[in-house]
Amino acid sequence: MEASISAALNVSVLAMGVIFTVLVILIFTIQLLVKLIPYKAPPAPPARAASSPSNQDDQVAAITATLASHMGKRPDEFRIVNIQSH
Repeated sequence: MEASISAALNVSVLAMGVIFTVLVILIFTIQLLVKLIPYKAPPAPPARAASSPSNQDDQVAAITATLASHMGKRPDEFRIVNIQSH
């Protein structure tokens, strides 16, 4: 019984030593890569062009016509109040 406990302890200590050695190697490898290949932030995405009022009016007219056609009503029977784009 004593031999198996000491063997288990030896294997545990050896396994922990290997694990920590690999972790230390990984830490130094990552630090070396950070110094050799520094992080560069990606460029900011271009700003979206704001819709001009005439373009938005055209969109509202197209949406109104589509809804009127779908609902079987005349476009002057309802009014679109708010359009939110995502």
